[in-house]
Amino acid sequence: MTFHPHPLHVLRPGAAPRLLCGERHQQHILRDLGVGTLLRCPFTSETAQTPARTFVTRLVEAARPLGCISVGHGWSFGKGREGNIHLLTDLGEAHGFAVYGVPAFRVEGEVVSSTAIREAVARGDFAKAARFLGREYAVMGRVIEGQKLGRQLGFPTANVEVENEQLPPLGVYAVQARLGDAWLPAVANLGKRPTVAENAEPNLEVHLLDWSGDCYTQDMEVRFIQLLRGEMKFDGLEALKAQIAKDVGTARQVLKL
Repeated sequence: MTFHPHPLHVLRPGAAPRLLCGERHQQHILRDLGVGTLLRCPFTSETAQTPARTFVTRLVEAARPLGCISVGHGWSFGKGREGNIHLLTDLGEAHGFAVYGVPAFRVEGEVVSSTAIREAVARGDFAKAARFLGREYAVMGRVIEGQKLGRQLGFPTANVEVENEQLPPLGVYAVQARLGDAWLPAVANLGKRPTVAENAEPNLEVHLLDWSGDCYTQDMEVRFIQLLRGEMKFDGLEALKAQIAKDVGTARQVLKL
C-alpha cells in the first residue's frame, strides 16, 4: 500500500523529495519482486487531516479482513503524525489484526534510507546506490520522437521520457537498456545538449549498440553502469560526432563487448 502523490508534495511542496522511481517504474519493480497487488491511495489535504484512529478504522472496514500491517521503525501516520507503531499495536489488538515493525536495516554500518540512496545517485555513486537498493539503480520512461539528430550523425538514439525525479550527474554513460525482456548494451547521454540547443531540463538519449529497429512508444528501463565523461559543449557537429565515436568505443570496453 502506498500514497500518491508523496505526502510532502501536499503538506510541504518545497520539501518534497525527488522520487527514485515514477509510478509505472514502481509497479514494474514490485511486480519483478513478486508483489501481486499494489494499492495506491490518493493523498490529499483531506487525507492529511484524517485522525490516526479514523484512518485505521476505515482500513479495517475496507480490507475485510485486515490480517497484518507491516511498517518501518520510524513510521508515523494520521493528522499531525499522531499515530505510531504503539498506537497501531493497540488498534491491532482491538480490531484483530497483527502488527509487525520492521527494524532499521544497515549495510556496512549505515542505515539504509531513501535519502541516503538519493544522495548516492546525485553524486554518481552507483555502487552504493545498488548496495542500498538491492538492485542496480535504473530509470524508466517511454521512448518518444526527438529531433533525430543522432541519426544524422550516424548514431541513432532513443529519446527516453524519464519518469524518475532523482537523476545522476549530467554526462555520458555506459548503460544497459531493457526493451521488453531483453537487456541491451548501450551508451547514453544525460544532459541539456549545449552543442545543439540548450534545454531547460536534462533529457536522456540512448544509443543501442549493435541493434536496429523501431522502439518508439515502448518503455525503456536504463541501468547506469559507469560515467564515461561529463557533459561538454563542442565547436560543431563534426567535433560532436568524433567524440560520440570515442564514447561508443569506450562504452564497448566498459561493457566488455
